[in-house]
Amino acid sequence: MKFYIIVLLLSTYLYAESASVCDTQAKVDESKSQIKIDNISNDRSKANMQKWLNGDFGLKPYRSNYLLPFGIASSKYVSHEPAVTYSDKEAELQVSLKLKVADDLFGLHEKYYVSYTHHAFWQIYIKSAPFRESIYNPEGFVIFPISDKTSGFNIRSFKFAIAHQSNGQPNTENIPSFNGYNLSKSINYMYTTLTMQHGTLLTDFTLQAPYLGPADLTDNPDIMKYFGYTKVKFTYFYHEHMFSLKVRGNISSLKGAVEATYSYPLPHDTYLYMKLFSGYMESLVDYNRAVTKFSIGFSFSR
Repeated sequence: MKFYIIVLLLSTYLYAESASVCDTQAKVDESKSQIKIDNISNDRSKANMQKWLNGDFGLKPYRSNYLLPFGIASSKYVSHEPAVTYSDKEAELQVSLKLKVADDLFGLHEKYYVSYTHHAFWQIYIKSAPFRESIYNPEGFVIFPISDKTSGFNIRSFKFAIAHQSNGQPNTENIPSFNGYNLSKSINYMYTTLTMQHGTLLTDFTLQAPYLGPADLTDNPDIMKYFGYTKVKFTYFYHEHMFSLKVRGNISSLKGAVEATYSYPLPHDTYLYMKLFSGYMESLVDYNRAVTKFSIGFSFSR
């Protein structure tokens, strides 16, 4: 079973590469390649057919989209379900997309978006290959561009967002076999991010908090102790290389996490992608368990 899953992951990557073959203007959908519109007389029909032929897609990448077939953690993951044993090795994948829904409502050139990020941890190296956890993360946010030329901070944008994270699991507190443990984990929160630029170095400074207060944390009342109220992310470009370092934490509890990534372009819009995570809240179900983990694979956006 493991062999077939690994072959599937590799096939997914190879398919992504082969599907990237394109002409000089746009990627070709072979099912439409022989459709001609030169003789269409209605301009509006012709324009809309051209968009359809081009495969114009309103959704754009938001966070990194990646498939990491191999990751190894500092210890085996704890299963909270009876008679299930997890490994310290697993695959990881993330799909993250955004859609612009409005802009410039207040004459400040601001942009309004909704987004969705799906982050999954896949135990492909054990029997039956279950998903250890999937995290569902919708957001709504607005970005205000800033042209700062005098402060020395070189501020480029201000972002305000409301977000939700959940692992989609049921409440298990009253199920005897779970010994009082609740599989359901979630948080509703808001955050603001200030982005600054110094050459090829970008710095994101973020403040975050649950937007309904403690009453919104009934699944995990102490999660902010590990999630933290502050986050700083550095992104650095050097030629084709891209490095990032993110530090997140709670100053009062001295708990949080560090995440470093590296990516390098490969043919056909793919990237070699490596990630090192150390700290708390790698996943929601184990938000209060520290883990150090290295993962490697491919990303399809940066």
